[in-house]
Amino acid sequence: MTRSIVLFFSLLSFALSLQAVKETIAGKYRYAGPFVIHNPLIIDQADVNNNSWSDKNLLQTEIDIDQANKSITVLSADTSGIILLPQDSVHNAFHLFSFHIDADRYVKAQLAIQGTGFFEVFVNGKKEGSNTYAARNMDDADPVYVNLSMLPSRYAITVKYLTTAGKNDTIRLKSQLKLQSDTLAQCTADVEEKRRLTLYDIIEGYKLTDASVSPSGKYFLASYREFYSTEKSYSVHELREIRNNRLICRFPSSEKPFWMPSSDRICFWRAGKINYNLVAFNISDSQETVLAEGLEIESATITPDEQYLIIRKKDKAQEVSGSLKRLQEPDDRIAGFRDRGSLYRYRFSDKTLERITFGHTDAFASDISRDSRKLLFYTYERDLNARPFSKYSFFLTDLQTWHTDTLVKDEKYIGKGVFSPDGKKILFEGMPESFNKAGENILPGQIANAYDGQAFIMDITTRSVDPISKDFNPSISGMAWNKKDQMIYLRTVDGDYEKVYRYDPATKKFEQLPLAEDIVSKFSLAEKERIAIYYGQSVSNSNRLYTVDLKSLRSVLLADPMGESLKDIALGEVTDWNFNSSGGTTIHGRYYLPPGFDASKKYPLIVYYYGGTTPTPRLFEMKYPLHAYAALGYVVYTLQPSGTIGYGQEFSARHVNAWGKQTADEIIEGTLLFCKEHTFVNQEKIGCIGASYGGFMTQYLQTRTDIFAAAVSHAGISNIASYWGEGYWGYSYSGTASADSYPWNNPELYVEQSPLFHADKINTPLLLLHGTVDTNVPLGESIQMFNALKILGKPVEFIQVEGENHGINAYKKRLDWNNSIFAWFAKWLKDEPTWWNTIFP
Repeated sequence: MTRSIVLFFSLLSFALSLQAVKETIAGKYRYAGPFVIHNPLIIDQADVNNNSWSDKNLLQTEIDIDQANKSITVLSADTSGIILLPQDSVHNAFHLFSFHIDADRYVKAQLAIQGTGFFEVFVNGKKEGSNTYAARNMDDADPVYVNLSMLPSRYAITVKYLTTAGKNDTIRLKSQLKLQSDTLAQCTADVEEKRRLTLYDIIEGYKLTDASVSPSGKYFLASYREFYSTEKSYSVHELREIRNNRLICRFPSSEKPFWMPSSDRICFWRAGKINYNLVAFNISDSQETVLAEGLEIESATITPDEQYLIIRKKDKAQEVSGSLKRLQEPDDRIAGFRDRGSLYRYRFSDKTLERITFGHTDAFASDISRDSRKLLFYTYERDLNARPFSKYSFFLTDLQTWHTDTLVKDEKYIGKGVFSPDGKKILFEGMPESFNKAGENILPGQIANAYDGQAFIMDITTRSVDPISKDFNPSISGMAWNKKDQMIYLRTVDGDYEKVYRYDPATKKFEQLPLAEDIVSKFSLAEKERIAIYYGQSVSNSNRLYTVDLKSLRSVLLADPMGESLKDIALGEVTDWNFNSSGGTTIHGRYYLPPGFDASKKYPLIVYYYGGTTPTPRLFEMKYPLHAYAALGYVVYTLQPSGTIGYGQEFSARHVNAWGKQTADEIIEGTLLFCKEHTFVNQEKIGCIGASYGGFMTQYLQTRTDIFAAAVSHAGISNIASYWGEGYWGYSYSGTASADSYPWNNPELYVEQSPLFHADKINTPLLLLHGTVDTNVPLGESIQMFNALKILGKPVEFIQVEGENHGINAYKKRLDWNNSIFAWFAKWLKDEPTWWNTIFP
């Protein structure tokens, strides 16, 4: 096997032979040109630096080199690899030549561009070299060398070639590539074939971020953000007509528009001389009206009659002076913990701001009745004597008489409430244990998973509660009671999908809406028409925006902002794959194949899981983009083990007081069954990865099995007891995951299920990653495991991401973090240590 691998540049994509010469000659180029330019008018013989003019100075002329990549003209080199393009030059002109290099792994190479004229060489749009000496023939032409350290990605090579007036010459151009590292890299190069997905496609681009429909259903607002590689981005908000998708206007990125509750007017908050002003925009005449001035707000809601604002203002607690701080309770470590919020009403007519609530207890507006007369609000207090360590009370206030009724007092498992259209009932979000466990549907001996969302309808007069979702398996994550058709619309986690259902209070039946995406991120209902808009994404596409007729249930596409960018990307197939566990449960999952998959080959496998209470969603754009792993030549398998919401209360209750017991068994069993059923997997090269609770699962799995050849734990929990005590939300999250179990009354759970106490059983090479300012899972969780494995002499690496919290968000850090994971798997699953050793020499 030779040390270098040939790159053969053809119109069609191809895989290169491993038994080829070291140097590769380009065979095909896209061509754009000629682009005529003129010599400048020579006013003086020299410039300010005493340099005289020459033809080569024309190379400094700026030109859009991307025109070559978009050109449909393709030129072929001769048998010696030289492009010959005759020129009868009456004018100076530029000629653009381009091709692409694709590498399937990290590889170092040297690109040599040779030509008889003046030219510049660009790699991914950046100038990397130039030739300023014309040669009589190719034998006299010195190549321009560009050293490349190529990630598994596509590299656009563009040559900007200059011909000058008066020289009847022929363009001669030749490109060669030489791989410099000792590698078995499979490289492809072409001029038009689809390319592999990269991290840049996930992070960058013009992306849909929000959308909402007007009360009449005639218009919609859509927000977009363009993300750049320079860590910069800009936002734009568009107002369009639904009927024909006609653009009416755009709003500045600094102003986030939203709809008035009843009329087709748009509002936005604008910074004023003092605090903020509320401005209304009239669509018909594009006129603005200032509704409120100088308001200090945390949040605000306009009443349906559009006469008032219900405002929440934060009451700042007095700052503690000195270097010592006495903590009042665990959450006192969190900035702003001692602040409290109060509610106010602001009248547009006379600009009066009156206080609704006063006190030390936090108050929040929940909903306003359609007639604008009644306010539903709630208070929140901490109660550390019993899980979930907080309690809520809901109150109903008549905004005319100020009479207030207490609807719910000190309820521990309840969320937001919304009025029915007639104002006689309230739809509450809650948990299985809400309203004295009215919605619970679990087995004897189980404790319900508090993250499994439920819905309840309360009759205001009788205070009776109907747990409408008790026998409904999807977990409820959002809800709205529609005035037009009297239906309740519910956003749900339904397995690894996020679907929308509607519930008919009259028939007490649920109906799934046949919407176009796997994950519906936003569903916005019109107030006066049976129409809605929604957006979401699926396993192989970014966010797309639709309108849906709620009578016919027909969806119409309104926007697909990333569609054009993604159409040239080759994605592998995604297939559902479930198995029946030895415990008698069907465990759902899916797998991703690499582009150009060949069933006769053996592929390394990566197993991904959250492992906790939320399923791995069918998202294209994730912090762990599964298609991006597949694009690197891996088969990727993800599963939804016991404890996950979206499969019914009994299934999600398995999360409580388990900390990996059943989950680990199912991940191991599923992985082995998957390999047995899919012979294209190399069972000796299996990796696993998870984050947060999934990072805990990564560590715990390695104490239970040696089937994995490499493992990655991001922000993982190694010691359940230290996480319980140190993380900002450690004790409160444990109120669900370890319900009624504490280090003092159930030490077996906290020790036996903690990977740290079984570190000596870990033999798998383990990569630990952690943000240095993680407030959820403290950095110490990775430090403890790293110290243990180092002392034990086990293969472990620890990467701290400076300044990042529980998720890695900064652009450059996110790229470096992901590439570290890719390089780790390349080292252990592909026996390719070059990438890792280059990042961490």
